[in-house]
Amino acid sequence: MITKRTLVSLWVLIVFNVCHMLAQNITNDKQPLISVLEIIQKRYDVRFSYADITIANKSSVVPDINLELSEVLKALEASSQLEFKVLNSRFIVIQPAKYTFKDIQELGEVQLSDYLTSGISKTKAGAIAIRTKKFGILPGLIEPDILQTVQALPGVLSTDETVSNLNVRGGTHDQNLILWDGIKMYQSGHFFGLISSFTPNLTRKVMVSKNGTSAQYGDAVSSTIAMELDSELNSEASGGLGLNLINFSGFGKVPINNKLEMQVSARRSITDVFETSTYSNYFDRVFQDTDITNSDNLIKNDAFFFYDINSKLIYKPSKKDQFSLSATTTYNSLSYIESPPETIANVSNGIEQKNQAVGITYHRDWNSKFTTDLQAYVTHYKLDARNFRFENSQQLQQQNQVLETNFKLNTTYYAHPNLIWVNGLQVFEIGISNKEETTTPAYRSLIKKVAVSTSGYSEAIWNSTSNETFIKAGIRANHYSLSNHIYFEPRLSFSQRFLKYFKVELLGEYKSQITSQVIDRQNDFLGIEKRRWVLANNSTIPTLESKQVSLGLQYKRNQLLVSAELYQKQVDGITTRSQGMQNQYQFINAIGSYKVQGLDVLIHKRITNLSMWLSYSLSANNYTFPTLNNGNPFPNTTDITNALTFANTYTVDQLKLALGLNWRTGNITTAPITGNEIFDNSINYQEPNGDHLDDYFRADFSAIYNFKFTETTKADIGVSIWNIFNTKNNLNTYYSIEPDDSILKIEKKSLGTTPNVSFKLTF
Repeated sequence: MITKRTLVSLWVLIVFNVCHMLAQNITNDKQPLISVLEIIQKRYDVRFSYADITIANKSSVVPDINLELSEVLKALEASSQLEFKVLNSRFIVIQPAKYTFKDIQELGEVQLSDYLTSGISKTKAGAIAIRTKKFGILPGLIEPDILQTVQALPGVLSTDETVSNLNVRGGTHDQNLILWDGIKMYQSGHFFGLISSFTPNLTRKVMVSKNGTSAQYGDAVSSTIAMELDSELNSEASGGLGLNLINFSGFGKVPINNKLEMQVSARRSITDVFETSTYSNYFDRVFQDTDITNSDNLIKNDAFFFYDINSKLIYKPSKKDQFSLSATTTYNSLSYIESPPETIANVSNGIEQKNQAVGITYHRDWNSKFTTDLQAYVTHYKLDARNFRFENSQQLQQQNQVLETNFKLNTTYYAHPNLIWVNGLQVFEIGISNKEETTTPAYRSLIKKVAVSTSGYSEAIWNSTSNETFIKAGIRANHYSLSNHIYFEPRLSFSQRFLKYFKVELLGEYKSQITSQVIDRQNDFLGIEKRRWVLANNSTIPTLESKQVSLGLQYKRNQLLVSAELYQKQVDGITTRSQGMQNQYQFINAIGSYKVQGLDVLIHKRITNLSMWLSYSLSANNYTFPTLNNGNPFPNTTDITNALTFANTYTVDQLKLALGLNWRTGNITTAPITGNEIFDNSINYQEPNGDHLDDYFRADFSAIYNFKFTETTKADIGVSIWNIFNTKNNLNTYYSIEPDDSILKIEKKSLGTTPNVSFKLTF
């Protein structure tokens, strides 16, 4: 329970820091280019050579101090329309530009500025770009865990603190499209959700789109999270090793010759070798209220471990052609022996989860104006569990599998220095099977469905010469074999700068999706990973359809960013089985929709080495099921009315510090009617989803110190503390009927104070 004193203290701290941010006046206006060049020469110890007439009447803002020299030069080229040619490590020649269309457009779409911390920026298309190599630090994280980092963005949270349940503007996790180097992934977390299954070692950039998604992407009605691996050949070999209290990792990038390079990254848990306090906290958090903790029998020899392996082979036979082969596998395994008291019987139970994928991509630059990308991949997801129930001597086996084969052709035409035209075709076949088999009585069920999706899309991207106006408009058409219906999906992203420091942004999109996750019973798959993938069948499971629009306003000056975005989103075709309800509708299969309206606000201020931000989300998220609650709307299971994050990061020399506070409205719950809890042998509930649990509050801290380990090796030492004050946040409350007809109240708690320590070498 958060006390009034805590809330008052938090509010005073926030008001003080916001006022302090607004009071600062550090100039970030455009300056004469010659003045900017003098600053850069001192900062990077370089010298510029140019004719006076070349830079006459040219101006630019001073680039961010956290950028590398190469990024600074690209930013200056985009703003000044001059060419910066690097002669060696010290001398740079400035001359009139001879851009290709591709160079201008790629630079025009990205804003090279910190959004929260270094390495996170916002594009003109409204997406968020996370560059792992430039990533600074976030509270509670000692390395850039990709899906934990995404949760720092306004409008993105997880109601149960896991990366396998990302709720983006009220959506469920299965409504997010997660791509690893262009390949769709159906598993996103290790430790059954507490750790991202995507290592940042090979990931170059992550693009997160909450709205205005590119027409290139489909089959997801909520957000798109696209991870891009390094696609450029490196001149020198590099690598690294890392260890923390959960896992050991390593990676390497090895050029075989000037045309071929191999990249490999691997990570494995150390939890089955020795237990740490971090592991113990994770174990208690993940397996509470599951078969492994609810059993009255003796549990012994429990073993849990996970690993992931990622690799990429890059082959560039010519300047115009490039081939790449990407492969990944992620794996989680839990096994334990269960034995009733006073018996010698032993039964081995457990659960395994894995996602394997391989893809090949061919890129060709036909000329300076036209490029093509051809990709084919196969991704396979499997969830398998076995459980013996002593009370009825029944062996239960459950399995959920997804196999997707995908083919995609994308063309890019640089029609004009300010205009790009993108077209493409995508075809995928997806098969999903669900198997359940029991003994005593003997029962076997296997449900398998296959669907083919054919999509075409076209998109135009226009960026004004002044960089004041940006438009990305496109349309995607999807044909699904199961419904034999074509879904047209217009997409729009528009931004306009005005009055020098302001920008207005309009985003909109239509989307559809034929895959989703449902829960048959809360104790499926040992109660640990109870959601299973299914395909739309146009009867009990419809095709999901969404539409969303948002309007944003941004003010940016003097390293102060203030942005606000209003949005409305509606998703049709959801089922109660996909929403994880644990109330009067838990065993009812109804079809309906949800509508969410909200406001996302961000205030970010940088003062030399100090970065501060305050993000706030206000939303109202409601279901409408025509056959439930008399057709009246009622709150969504993921409805979080208020969510606020306040954080500070400070960098001094080789030390990075971060401290953050997270507060939000408690999760949705449904309580029984007091004094009349049971009616007709069932729990007599109050209004569905009519109450919120106590408010959620968490404070986190991180520190990273980097130094030279040897002349050629760098080292990082990191320390983090999750939930500093050990706040006992209640994530879920639900009820069951006991054999004596009493009501049992079950509460699922959040992760308590959890420290972590890491050591990393890069060479």
